[in-house]
Amino acid sequence: MDINKLPLSIQNHVINQPYKTDKVGESDSKVFLFDDMVLKAEKSCRHSDREYEALKWLSGRLSVPEIIAFEKSDGYNYLLMSRIKGKTMIDDIINCNPYRLVEAMADGIKQLWAIDINNCPLDSRLPSQLLEAKYRIDNDLVDTEDFEEDTLGDNGFKSVDDLYRFLINHQPNEDLVFTHGDYCLPNLFVKDNKTIGFIDLGKAGIADRWQDLALCIRSMKYNFCSIRGLDENEFAELRNYLLRLLNIKLDEEKLRYYILLDELF
Repeated sequence: MDINKLPLSIQNHVINQPYKTDKVGESDSKVFLFDDMVLKAEKSCRHSDREYEALKWLSGRLSVPEIIAFEKSDGYNYLLMSRIKGKTMIDDIINCNPYRLVEAMADGIKQLWAIDINNCPLDSRLPSQLLEAKYRIDNDLVDTEDFEEDTLGDNGFKSVDDLYRFLINHQPNEDLVFTHGDYCLPNLFVKDNKTIGFIDLGKAGIADRWQDLALCIRSMKYNFCSIRGLDENEFAELRNYLLRLLNIKLDEEKLRYYILLDELF
């Protein structure tokens, strides 16, 4: 994508500004990092529209980027935002104290759960998510190459449709709170064991609290075990510490359900 061919409303803010391309994350968006701004360009879709709506609604309610400009052009959404200063939780994963990082993750979840969901226009409850999941399946938008190893195959589901039927038939009762939607380490900024900023809010909205807990625990396991080298017992201690900080009991069924649901997004 040629940054010099952006819509004029965006160009007016970034012209002649030095930048670098962000390589972190798994989305299809293009992210350009300026000194004090971030430009996200991605195909117009429910997810990219939702992020813009979420940032508008969350302004003054949560520490999120400020919208500088937003433009739809030629099938793309261009969202220019202020840049949150500091480190994400992934930046120092090798050297950090894992318990302090877990405390920061718990702090961020508490901030989200403290948001009043009355009159919140962002619906991420299961009927809404499953409807979008069906659309993604029907339009070949699900990337099975990103699935966990045991989701499909001999030890998992026979097909994506089989997974979807499971999700339809095993919907848990929802304990509704405000959720980030993709609560993982790269999307959270931290300082002094506190979460100070949230990014990538394209799935934010009202949902069961395990929507965030499940993806948080999955992100912890990947980063602490696969990257940091902790063993299963050490990870289990960290997971249980997180749940104690939140005064939540482990719900294995919801943990598995929301991780499986995320496979379709």
